[in-house]
Amino acid sequence: MERKDARSHDALRQIKITPGFVGTAAGSCLMETGGTRVIVTCSVEPGVPPFLRGKGQGWLTAEYAMLPASTGRRKQRDGLKKDGRGVEIARLIGRSLRQAVDLKRLGEHTLTIDCDVLEADGGTRTAAITGGFVALSLAVDWMIEQGMLKESPVNHQVAAVSCGVVQGQALLDLCYEEDSQAEADMNFVLNEKGDIIEIQGTGEGKAFPEGLLHEMMGLAKEGIAELMAHQRQALADKAWVVMQPQTMVLASGNAHKIRELTQLLGPRFRIISMREAGFGGEVEETGSSFSENAILKAQAVRDATGFLTLADDSGLEVTALGGAPGVHSARYAGQHGDDAANNALLLKNMAGVEDRSARFVCALALASPFAPTQCFEGVCPGEIIQTPRGEGGFGYDPLFLYESGVTFAQMGEEEKNQVSHRARALKKLKEALG
Repeated sequence: MERKDARSHDALRQIKITPGFVGTAAGSCLMETGGTRVIVTCSVEPGVPPFLRGKGQGWLTAEYAMLPASTGRRKQRDGLKKDGRGVEIARLIGRSLRQAVDLKRLGEHTLTIDCDVLEADGGTRTAAITGGFVALSLAVDWMIEQGMLKESPVNHQVAAVSCGVVQGQALLDLCYEEDSQAEADMNFVLNEKGDIIEIQGTGEGKAFPEGLLHEMMGLAKEGIAELMAHQRQALADKAWVVMQPQTMVLASGNAHKIRELTQLLGPRFRIISMREAGFGGEVEETGSSFSENAILKAQAVRDATGFLTLADDSGLEVTALGGAPGVHSARYAGQHGDDAANNALLLKNMAGVEDRSARFVCALALASPFAPTQCFEGVCPGEIIQTPRGEGGFGYDPLFLYESGVTFAQMGEEEKNQVSHRARALKKLKEALG
């Protein structure tokens, strides 16, 4: 079929996003798609709804309204009784944009996305979501400038578009005239990966075949990829807030641990040492357990830097030595970090001992600026051999024989990272992070 504006079936209407349209808002834009024009603002308020208080996370909600002259024929303003369609659309916008934000990194702030339709020519809800993401991102940038956040919690890009079937053909981005005669009408909300956040759709008067659904899905993916390019263009130098890896400070100066944890955690985090984060002090490890010491370090560095902090306290526990060297593993022979002296003293103390069983223990404490500190423990059993083996690893690795028959020092990094005490603790950490 020939479309009213001569577009092809897979073409969006003309898109224009004007950022900063409302100067008094933390974030705003004018979202225009064809004849549809929506003002979107994002407001920031301290505090969260009662059901979230004390949980260390934020909230995002939305409001939607069509201005009286938005459809040509005057629409009555909402009074005490809100328009049911408007409430349903507001909930869709809120659900969609909450998928763009890690609420645990937002702190106890509430973001409200207000969407006011100036002119409606179809696709107002999808335009509100697409423009809402721009307003949200600008508001997050403003929060960082104001010192309310250290970094961006925007972990996904979100946009939306409509599709429909008119005269048997699947079309992208329906205008009102097409929408009013559509045999099927659908709205797609996706993230930057093309993953589905929400799909709304119905057959108008009759059912439609599954093949058309797949065809509309394909059109939506292509259209949303184009809309996301417009979003980034509108954000310009503020686009850095979108999908910025979260900074995680490692409360350690040990280069071996930093490299090992970086490999195990992967690209989700921007991992830096505590000195790179500006923390140059020392934390007195007065705890009687690995967990206590890890928590002490994590919270001290978090409080000083304001970033999410991961602290690792780990060591060797030997059964025949009553759990020694334990929390004193790094300074067993007196001087901190003298691996050769520590190994020599361990072998001396184990001379003639039959029970060689031992275990490496790792406690990982994760201290968040917004949530309670969590601790995860990993244990790797083994035994102490009488002669060092292997050139790799560090600490007691040359003396620690794993059940596979090789020492940690004989393992490659990849192999060790699959079975070590630190890997086991990190597995629990990753599960908790989701």
